[in-house]
Amino acid sequence: MSTAPPPTTTLGNDFARALPELALPWRADEFPAPDLLVLNEPLAAELGLDPAWLRGPEGVRLLVGNHVPEGATPVAQAYAGHQFGHYSPRLGDGRALLLGELTHTDGHPRDLHLKGSGRTPFSRGGDGLAAVGPMLREYVISEAMHALGIPTTRSLAVVATGRPVRRETALPGAVLARVARSHLRVGSFQYARATDDVDLLRRLADHAIARHHPGAAGADNPYLALFEAVVAAQASLVARWMLVGFIHGVMNTDNMTISGETIDYGPCAFLEAYDPATVYSSIDEGGRYAYGNQPLVAEWNLARLAEALLPLLADDQERAVAVAVEALGAFRPRYDAAWSAGMRAKLGLSATPADTADRTDAVVAPLVDDLLTLMRDNHVDHTSCHRRLGAAARGDTGPARELFLDLAGIDAWIARWRALGPDGDAMDRVNPVHIPRNHLVEEALTAATGGDRAPLERLLDAVTSPYDERPGFERYAEPAPADFGADYRTFCGT
Repeated sequence: MSTAPPPTTTLGNDFARALPELALPWRADEFPAPDLLVLNEPLAAELGLDPAWLRGPEGVRLLVGNHVPEGATPVAQAYAGHQFGHYSPRLGDGRALLLGELTHTDGHPRDLHLKGSGRTPFSRGGDGLAAVGPMLREYVISEAMHALGIPTTRSLAVVATGRPVRRETALPGAVLARVARSHLRVGSFQYARATDDVDLLRRLADHAIARHHPGAAGADNPYLALFEAVVAAQASLVARWMLVGFIHGVMNTDNMTISGETIDYGPCAFLEAYDPATVYSSIDEGGRYAYGNQPLVAEWNLARLAEALLPLLADDQERAVAVAVEALGAFRPRYDAAWSAGMRAKLGLSATPADTADRTDAVVAPLVDDLLTLMRDNHVDHTSCHRRLGAAARGDTGPARELFLDLAGIDAWIARWRALGPDGDAMDRVNPVHIPRNHLVEEALTAATGGDRAPLERLLDAVTSPYDERPGFERYAEPAPADFGADYRTFCGT
């Protein structure tokens, strides 16, 4: 066992000191017998933490919030938010704590944050706890997203608490230790705006600029530049979600970060058969956060951020609204450009230096639209189709063709596409073979909840090397069985 000292000198409290109005000092529940289930050793090393120490008694107690290093100030963060379109002025960390900040090897700070650490004054009647399954879901999917190159919070560890959690039945409890560039959200700004304290709003914006978008500080209007930077970051992020078939499931404004990282993997899932109307979340009864709605919802959420920032954008309300509307107008073209470039890459048709964007889009856009229509009408697996088209680009059309019932339709499409000279090897570098397929995730979580971690470890091995085809991992590349998915639902875990 390592005797390395705890990170007493590296766990800062910058957020708590800078914005005490949004930081309620609090302590995690005591968990007398925590048991480490999974530890992200490479991430620990990037944060300057000794993995061997983290596996020891004091390290595990840190990961559930029971060991608090000297000088650290754990806090529950206050924020507001629109949840399924309905505004709640006081949400906050109802089962979470920000332990403090660590310095990453890239020189930038990272939050160390807990989920499932017990009730806080923001719990709104909840128990503040979390079950093993949902916390492992976040670990698996956030690390898969990181491996796919998509900005995301990271998972450092999941620790079983030894305390049962009562949902529909009694489940084993757990705490997730996650890492983020920060936990500043659109809802953070909504909360500050609702206080009518412009100084607080300005200090929050200054903190966000310093932490995430330092280039905005030198702009003529730094708060407008901050908003423009968040618009750009979210346009890029949501385009990446769409390109890999990720469905967040609960895109409330308190789940949209200022950094442009994916956050809060509750009822999330990956698209199987391509259909923009796909919803997996059990709480999204109206389909507000369906796969195809995600860009529109992101734009709507950004409009709420603009509303919160109005007092900082201009002295005159009418002028502030005008500049906010103009800045928000950049979201759609930015999203469209990011998604179109991503689709060209997925089809091996990235523009050459001689191509103009207009020329490339005029040729490729109808091709993309026709492929997506064929995929929807034939109920074709999103991930498998794009990956198998890489082989088709090299002349082997069989694996892709067998996914379609309309063979004449896909044959005609492949002929049009191959006439443009797609690069199959380039396609394999952007189209994953392994994603956290829903049936495999459920299989792994069920086994781990029952004490068998082998399926979880195997799944993590696959999804953290998403582009590599390896012997023995064939089942991790296959679509779900025919009897899985028609009524598949995911749950938020609260």
